[in-house]
Amino acid sequence: MEFYEAINRRSSVREFSGEAIPEETIKRIIEAAYKAPTNDHFRDWHFIVVTDKALMADVLSGVPQNLTVKDVDKMTFISDPVQKESYQFAVPKQYSMLVNAAAVIIPLMKKKVDILHPADLSHLNCFASVWCSIENLWLAATAEGCGCNLRIPQGNEEENARKATGFPEEYMIPCFIGIGIPADNAVRTKQLVPDMEKQIHWQKF
Repeated sequence: MEFYEAINRRSSVREFSGEAIPEETIKRIIEAAYKAPTNDHFRDWHFIVVTDKALMADVLSGVPQNLTVKDVDKMTFISDPVQKESYQFAVPKQYSMLVNAAAVIIPLMKKKVDILHPADLSHLNCFASVWCSIENLWLAATAEGCGCNLRIPQGNEEENARKATGFPEEYMIPCFIGIGIPADNAVRTKQLVPDMEKQIHWQKF
């Protein structure tokens, strides 16, 4: 797939065909993640790939399973109709979009700083780097004909995943990634289209 085609085709996929993804394909996709820029050159990231459905259920046991459109409507900060429609579709699928994926990929990064209380922006370099790797992974997955979604852990979700997979305390999860072959009827939610004439500034704002 041509590079800009992959960028334009990449979008969150929350409904999958049930088809497995070959191990070699997943390896290629994760290898692309390691090509991302990194703040310290070490690329000290690890990726746990979970395909066993029983283990996947354990990993995701903290993810809410019964969210509804009414739960979304209680989020009073959502006023834009396109954003609201997207949330109404996506939020109730937070569990199913992961547990029904061919695999859940868990990126891991070392806890080098307090991400939630950085001393300055440079302390977030390690966090920014792992997200660059996640974007590479998504684009590679798209180029391979796969689709992805993600969820940032909340509450006890990270600890449940740690107990299920045994990763060390010095690592944290930036997100869970569900990956699979998109279902034929997979819904791609509407996106707000940026006004390039207003949002690109030459020389001055």
